[in-house]
Amino acid sequence: MKKIISGLFIFITIFAFAQDEIKFQDIPFKDLIAKAKKENKLVFIDAYASWCGPCKMMEKNVFTKKTVGDFYNKNFINARIDMEKGEGREVAQKFSVRSYPTYLFLNGDGELVSQNYGYMEEGIFLTMAQDINSPNNKSGSLKERFAKGEKSPEFLINIMKLNANADFDFAKKASERYFQNKSKTDEISKDEVGLLLYFIKSTEDPNYNFFTARKTDIIKYLPEETYNEFNNQIVLSKIVAESVDENKKEINEEYFMKTAEPLVGKEAAMTKLNQTKLSYYEQNSNFAEYEKAALVYYKNSDQFQPNELLKAAWIFSDHIQSKPSLKKAAEWAEKSVMQSETPENTYILAKIYYQLGNTDVAKNYAEMSRNMAESAGKDATLAKELLSKIK
Repeated sequence: MKKIISGLFIFITIFAFAQDEIKFQDIPFKDLIAKAKKENKLVFIDAYASWCGPCKMMEKNVFTKKTVGDFYNKNFINARIDMEKGEGREVAQKFSVRSYPTYLFLNGDGELVSQNYGYMEEGIFLTMAQDINSPNNKSGSLKERFAKGEKSPEFLINIMKLNANADFDFAKKASERYFQNKSKTDEISKDEVGLLLYFIKSTEDPNYNFFTARKTDIIKYLPEETYNEFNNQIVLSKIVAESVDENKKEINEEYFMKTAEPLVGKEAAMTKLNQTKLSYYEQNSNFAEYEKAALVYYKNSDQFQPNELLKAAWIFSDHIQSKPSLKKAAEWAEKSVMQSETPENTYILAKIYYQLGNTDVAKNYAEMSRNMAESAGKDATLAKELLSKIK
């Protein structure tokens, strides 16, 4: 009898515990949205990965709390989705999920109304949900509200932050409305400067007028030199577009320099021209022209970040046969390796040394790449294939 009572007590305890925690629904994404629409609720998605330690801690320590379960179960349609499996991959791409855990809150139209990150204690996690679960966030599509002319600063900033990656054009329109509604006497914050710069892509953008008119306020938060460099890039972007001949798949360098140099000076114009050539010729797989541009642009390699040099080295290792050019690529890759050895940069350096005929050094770096990849649980196939060629 005692065993029966004991077993019953355990069952009741487990059942009660299960009732306290967040109830996650295992249904397709589209059904989550449809259910939220029908019940006039927001969807809460715990976007996680199976290997993520903080995700497991949230599942064990926070999702099981009664206060959390009560609030989330009452107010949200809840789901946990592995971002690396099934339709989780599409969700991750749609909402730019790049770290774990990420907490997505969506309205009944499938729009993002809040996105937050990282391990949170019970109180913070609950307060976050209470703030997000406002009638305003459930009052209709963000785009519908925007189309009707809503212009509260909080509403527009929310659109900008949530859609900067997922729907850039929508976020950009919100930024334009936001800055158009700031008066000439309104102060500008550091965060506002960041948002302003992020959405300016052309001198024809409405925000560009605000950018030039409020220079004095903007350079309170960034050096005037940086302001001028940014302005040069924006001014040159239109000239870049006009210089590209899509029929011939080439850049009219003479036109570019003739038009750009009077505006920004010879040095800035040449820098932008070489950047444009690198980007354009890589995109169009014209690696002969890419090689020429890279050798000019990265001539003084100490002025560049190692990761940028590594990318050029990788392209050279895949597409360039010239020994002098490959020697330069080896120098670029070495700068990355000197900063921090990784399976990727040691492999690239090994590959280049192999192409140069220096098999002993190539073998050392390939073995280093393989060992680091295996220790980190990464794919070591490329390093192993290279080692098989060397041996």
